[in-house]
Amino acid sequence: MDPIALAAGTALVSAIAADAWQGARAGLVAVWRRVRPEQAEAVDAELAETRAQVLAAREAGAADTEQALVADWQLRIQALLRANPAVADELRHLLDTQLAPALSVEERSRIGTLVMRAEVSGSGRVYQAGRDQHITER
Repeated sequence: MDPIALAAGTALVSAIAADAWQGARAGLVAVWRRVRPEQAEAVDAELAETRAQVLAAREAGAADTEQALVADWQLRIQALLRANPAVADELRHLLDTQLAPALSVEERSRIGTLVMRAEVSGSGRVYQAGRDQHITER
């Protein structure tokens, strides 16, 4: 899955549960309206429904429900990107200006993207990790 779809879906669900949810909603609907205008009104209504579901899940302590909603929006955003790959720049802008600022520091740390690249030749070795890594060689 495209990293922007992963990050935007995660940030979207967290942001629509926050006070700044109207901005997040308006931003995503505007992107949708440019790429798939016939679906924009339905997406707007679905975002309102998702907000209600996220708030209820948080109140009930149902983290699995919230994760399911994140996965759902990640897939929707991925489909939008497949329909129009150029929308990635708009989604990145939305993520940086509307979604991420509405999140707590802890929530922001979950939406970052990490790209690693390595080249090895001969008998060289590469060890890469997104977090802690422990290597024991004998």
